[in-house]
Amino acid sequence: MFHSFPVRRVFAVLILFLACLGVLKARGSSGDSTNGWGFSTANLDRSCKPCDDFYEFAMGGWMKNNPIPPEFPSWGSFTILADRNQSSMRGILEASMKANAPSGSNQQKIADFYASCMDTTAIDASAIKPIAADLSAIDKLKESGELQPLISRLQQTGSGYLFNFDSTQDLDDSTQVIAEVEQGGLGLPERDYYTRADDQSKQLRADYVAHIAKMFAIAGDSPEKADAEARTAMNFETTLANASMPRAQMRDPHAVWHKMTLPQLQGLAPAFPWEAYFRERNAPQFSAINVAQPDFFKEANRLLTEAPVDQWKSYLRWHVIHASANELSHAFVEENFNFYGAKLSGSKELQPRWKRCVQSVNRNLGEALGQVYVEKYFPSEAKAHAREMVLNLIAALKSDIPVLTWMGPETKKEALGKLQAFQIKIGYPDKWRDYSALSVERSGYLANVQRSISFEHARDLHKIGKLVDRTEWGMTPPTVNAYYNSTMNEIVFPAGILQPPFFDPKADDAINYGGMGAGIGHEITHGFDDEGSQFDGKGNLRDWWTKEDRKNFDQRAACVQQQFDGYEVEPGLHENGKLVLGESIADLGGLAISYAAYEESIAAKRPPSLDGFTPEQRFFLGWAQVWGANLRPEYARLMANSNPHPISRFRVNGPLSNTELFARAFGCKKGDAMVRENACKIW
Repeated sequence: MFHSFPVRRVFAVLILFLACLGVLKARGSSGDSTNGWGFSTANLDRSCKPCDDFYEFAMGGWMKNNPIPPEFPSWGSFTILADRNQSSMRGILEASMKANAPSGSNQQKIADFYASCMDTTAIDASAIKPIAADLSAIDKLKESGELQPLISRLQQTGSGYLFNFDSTQDLDDSTQVIAEVEQGGLGLPERDYYTRADDQSKQLRADYVAHIAKMFAIAGDSPEKADAEARTAMNFETTLANASMPRAQMRDPHAVWHKMTLPQLQGLAPAFPWEAYFRERNAPQFSAINVAQPDFFKEANRLLTEAPVDQWKSYLRWHVIHASANELSHAFVEENFNFYGAKLSGSKELQPRWKRCVQSVNRNLGEALGQVYVEKYFPSEAKAHAREMVLNLIAALKSDIPVLTWMGPETKKEALGKLQAFQIKIGYPDKWRDYSALSVERSGYLANVQRSISFEHARDLHKIGKLVDRTEWGMTPPTVNAYYNSTMNEIVFPAGILQPPFFDPKADDAINYGGMGAGIGHEITHGFDDEGSQFDGKGNLRDWWTKEDRKNFDQRAACVQQQFDGYEVEPGLHENGKLVLGESIADLGGLAISYAAYEESIAAKRPPSLDGFTPEQRFFLGWAQVWGANLRPEYARLMANSNPHPISRFRVNGPLSNTELFARAFGCKKGDAMVRENACKIW
């Protein structure tokens, strides 16, 4: 789902992208070219008129004939491609296990990491032992003054313990890396899960408490103790949640940018010995740090001074178990799935072990695995092909900006300068990550994961005080995803997504422009959405707009926000227009840019109709094909509550209902559902 990479790292999200080069052979998908032009008419639901519900018209047949496999919360083009990539990576890993690679080599490390994950006999036999030392250290806590060393220790090999500490780009000077602390410590997806008053949210919280209690029981606690500790942990998290910043608010970079000196941080949260903490985390010396959510740290300070030690012990014991659940014995894995996979996302079955292990290798050793992946599946010449397509879409926006009627010449000059400064990354990094300092063994799965986390923490913190490395990637090459990063002013397309069905060299150009082209345009537009537009071409948080032009932009953005606020995911649950605003602006702009580029490409010779569809109609079918998916109700609810992307139906119909060119292509008229009375238009 075309993605704007956040200004700072947050959590791994279920976001997939577009595009590609046609360098791999398609192996069956929602976009199989059974009609020879890249879109199967079997996908259609002709009982629905395109002007009533284009998503249903274009993909209703496919959705009817492609139920969700039991191990997935959703099923569509993105998940199908991601699932294929899992098989490709599995082949690499299984071959590596048989290769007897030299000790210390990347091949040895990915093979042994995968082997340790697949060794369920040893993992099940170890039961609770891999986390016994951490649990014992928590049990020995006697006073709050002992919390800081313990939190430092736990954060070395995990996350979720009260807050997060990492590096980030200085938003005032994007050439520099500074330290940052952020809110954290929750087990539910985000703060509003703890505060919503509807019946479903209340039930989910009750299920969460029951889940915590079951995990404590598996760890060896009596039923009475497990229930009491679960309630204590939940109350503790609820206190943290009430002090946390909502996810939609965090999309405003000014809201999460509070640069302080170390004495100022110590004054904000005096109960926590910060200098000792940074020393124990092996952070370089620094004088400035961003405190992303000051109110959260004020509340954390209150808990450090007022919360009884026994409450801290229950909370920390829960998060040690929670952080390692998927690396422990089957009982932990199964119960973890019962809540997060089944109740929260709607999946019916746990994914096969090999898939979970492939994901773990990619998550922890992604560039080591990625080097082999691109050698096998992504020829070097593919970079040039992809770059050419990106440049074509940039040129389309470059032609659009000068003719905008709502933007003045001063702001247009700045916008064109930013567009010119875009950095483009295709396929894989030019400089690979060095894993030589990371030790991986064939036994001890959790130990391998924890060493990998510790290695990544050290690598990240080592950047503090140094110049930004603009060659670095925020995703691994096999990842089915893409992103725009505001502070780097870059668009990034990993090799994992650069393949059919999003681009098929045998398909009609209209399908490719509607799919890949609109996706590239989406990423480019992120540089000018409500968040990206606050950063200049160098990646600095700087207001480069005139007051009048910013007012005009905000009015147009408000139109999009109000539109998505009106979309109902299920009775009583609407999309959060503020949360999905950036992605929705990018969809709207990406379609406009790609359509202009396509029209330019066929100006000299107009293609004929195919299966009764004009070239323009096929362009929009290409867009719908990208998003065709079935979603379980639980997953749709999770998306609406916590994800910055709208669900697939609204990603298709939302921007198209604002698009006059779509209405013209399908003969839609005023009053039709796919023609908004007050259409939103920005780029």
